Amino acid sequence: MATSPEEGLASLLQNLEAKTGRSINQWISIARESGVGKHKALVEHLKTAHGITHGYANQIALRALAPEDAPAAGSDELVDAQYTGAKTVMRPLYDRLAGVIRDLGPDVEVSPKKTCVSFRRGKQFALIQPTAQRLDVGIILKGVAPAGRLEQNPSTMCTHRVKVSSDADIDPELIRWLREAYSAA
Repeated sequence: MATSPEEGLASLLQNLEAKTGRSINQWISIARESGVGKHKALVEHLKTAHGITHGYANQIALRALAPEDAPAAGSDELVDAQYTGAKTVMRPLYDRLAGVIRDLGPDVEVSPKKTCVSFRRGKQFALIQPTAQRLDVGIILKGVAPAGRLEQNPSTMCTHRVKVSSDADIDPELIRWLREAYSAA
């Protein structure tokens, strides 16, 4: 089975220390002390001044430039942050839909990001992104023509989108589409 993004990142950070002799926290301090405040410029600085590879430099720059109180990638705090302000009313709907997706199988991985939550099974098969009025449910259904509420997704992360604005929208049809995407992942 494929390595999850979390496992890949853990391996990258472990290898960083093994190859450079410095921990991620030491590299973050070095990066912050450089005074470079833009991501691309900091990546280039780390590569040229310290001779580290792009992947390591990118991860160091992401952490060094993030606010110190920012939630960690993949944490439940990211989900909480998505459902604040006008989006607060969408949280119960998210919780119900996320539960339906997790129930598709024991190998469903839930991966919160800053603006959405990705659901994976070796590879991503669905995601949920909140707006103030609804949840946009991205689904990967290759070879399935959009029809009715199963729309073509305007973004490139998923092939289709279903707008969910109430419990009634989490119906057998949506669950069938999610199950098909899960099975194909």
